[in-house]
Amino acid sequence: MAADLASLQQISGENAIDRWLQIPGKWVEEPNRRRGGESGVQRVLTSDGRLLYRKQQMGHIYRDLLHPFGYPTAIRERNALKAAEALGVKVPTLVYAGCRKVEGEWQALLVTESLDGYSSLEDCYARGDRERWGEQLHQRILQQYGTTLAKLNAGHWQHGCLYLKHVFVRVDGDKIDVALIDMEKARRRFSAKRAARHDLRQVKRRSSWTEAQWQAFVYGYQAAFGSAIKGLQT
Repeated sequence: MAADLASLQQISGENAIDRWLQIPGKWVEEPNRRRGGESGVQRVLTSDGRLLYRKQQMGHIYRDLLHPFGYPTAIRERNALKAAEALGVKVPTLVYAGCRKVEGEWQALLVTESLDGYSSLEDCYARGDRERWGEQLHQRILQQYGTTLAKLNAGHWQHGCLYLKHVFVRVDGDKIDVALIDMEKARRRFSAKRAARHDLRQVKRRSSWTEAQWQAFVYGYQAAFGSAIKGLQT
């Protein structure tokens, strides 16, 4: 049973989880079992035509000093999305996040708006956008990616799961926008440089860029981060 977004956002408490789960959805990420539970993502459409993504979890937890017995990763992601937005990093707009225990097991939901007009770098490369863009525009996109990630890291936040499928871009003429998704593993680090080193190692390892393309990314990163990172040029 669909409902408009404004009505859904007015519902609070445990009733909100039930109401969100009543909206029909289509799996875009089938539930997978890890972290002691299950997590999957559905695409849902509200009655007023708003396309949303609903992450559904059962028993999918993380542990830290504040939550030694475990807490839903969806709530950690909620916190990371809010922090990233405050740092000026484009991320999916948070619509709803909540959790409860069902027969002693954590159940959690995270609902975000779709990134209209954006595509992941993975999808862009797969459909040949890199060739259509040309090298100059491609390097400008990578430079903007570097700038975006640097803003997150400079704020002491580490993304923690940087694959090309988690980097979304939108190109409109000369305007380039970059967004980061899937902040489930994000965490705040005591040192900004520690956050930077972790994420930059992932970017380097999981990209297949040329040296010139990597240097374009580095240029954007260092300009925004404000200081050099050891090993960044290698």
